[in-house]
Amino acid sequence: MSPEIVLASTNLDKFQEMRALFARYPELQLVKADSVLRNAEKIGMVEIYSSYAENAAAKARLVNQGCHFPSLADDSGLEVFALDGKPGVRSARFASLEGKPSKLSQDQANVEKLLTDLKGAANREARFVCTLVLVIEGMSLSATGTLEGMITDTPRGEMGFGYDPVFVPKGETRTLAEMTETEKNAISHRAHALQNLMQEIASHGIQFAKP
Repeated sequence: MSPEIVLASTNLDKFQEMRALFARYPELQLVKADSVLRNAEKIGMVEIYSSYAENAAAKARLVNQGCHFPSLADDSGLEVFALDGKPGVRSARFASLEGKPSKLSQDQANVEKLLTDLKGAANREARFVCTLVLVIEGMSLSATGTLEGMITDTPRGEMGFGYDPVFVPKGETRTLAEMTETEKNAISHRAHALQNLMQEIASHGIQFAKP
């Protein structure tokens, strides 16, 4: 059986995207946090920091302490230059909604707020940022990936999630939501971050399976 890595997230969209990226590494098996933790829905409570790295590290440590499996956490966001880097680490909750909105409702509200805040802005350049932190046997490794692009005037496409319908990668004419999963995963900020993390893992000689 392949060594298991627990993704410190209850976001199903994020898990599915990361699992697809892990297909490049068949020697490893990515599993959901709620498959090994009773209180996985509480992971987000430690996202209290102002940087991706701190939030990702807090989540990875929490899950690792709870299950003792190698734990991988992702913290990511959209940085829009005309908005001084906002929404940044607040990307998932950029729009304020009452109660406990569904992820779809929150995503739609976030996009609507973003387009409203950018109305009339000449500079629509932006970038996605993802920081991954792996905690294994007391050790912590991290890596970051980015994807440069611009924000459209209106949402386009039915694929993806989050801000994908309004983000056009540099050199492209389509939004991420107009791309196939394979096309998006070839260029995404998470793909770059995971590739960089695997290089860190290799350079430090980290082993997932017992000899």
